Amino acid sequence: MEDFAWVVEYLPLGHAAASKKEPMVQLMGTRFFTLLEATVKPDAAIVLGQKVCVGKEGRQEVEHIRGRISYEELTTGAKDFLPTMIKKAIHEREKDFIDFVNRAKPISIRVHTLDLMPGIGKKTMETILSEREKSPFTGFDDLKKRVPSLSDPAGVFSLRILGELEGKEKYYMFTKPPFERFEQRFRR
Repeated sequence: MEDFAWVVEYLPLGHAAASKKEPMVQLMGTRFFTLLEATVKPDAAIVLGQKVCVGKEGRQEVEHIRGRISYEELTTGAKDFLPTMIKKAIHEREKDFIDFVNRAKPISIRVHTLDLMPGIGKKTMETILSEREKSPFTGFDDLKKRVPSLSDPAGVFSLRILGELEGKEKYYMFTKPPFERFEQRFRR
């Protein structure tokens, strides 16, 4: 469950097709990148990119969480702004992502977790594994310095997270599976 989220869209009059016109926001959670939709308190000042509390207590801007939404339910503006916010969230949680690189393990005999990251081929993966054996990575700058072929680690994570949110990935490493796919798995 998310306690905080980034505003990726603000709809002061709600959705155009909605019968009830109330201010709404589309949000991306800071922990699991969960996409949410919520109503906004009447006196709240909302800005794109703002971090808001969505936990059970302490909400100042958000009135009510309407629920989890899919990538397809985001507005065009939210879809355009989402990569920027994903990168911002990654930089805010840099230590978590560096820990991921330092602890990544094989999934099977033929596939390593790092193989699933866009832009990381076998040679780059081998360099990462070799360098982290010498000493763990301390941050994105250290990773870029010791693995020159990986010039934008935050961009690699961003592409992976965006693919997971779009429902294009088989494995979910940073987000929860899209709601529909999660429900289908348990109906069988």
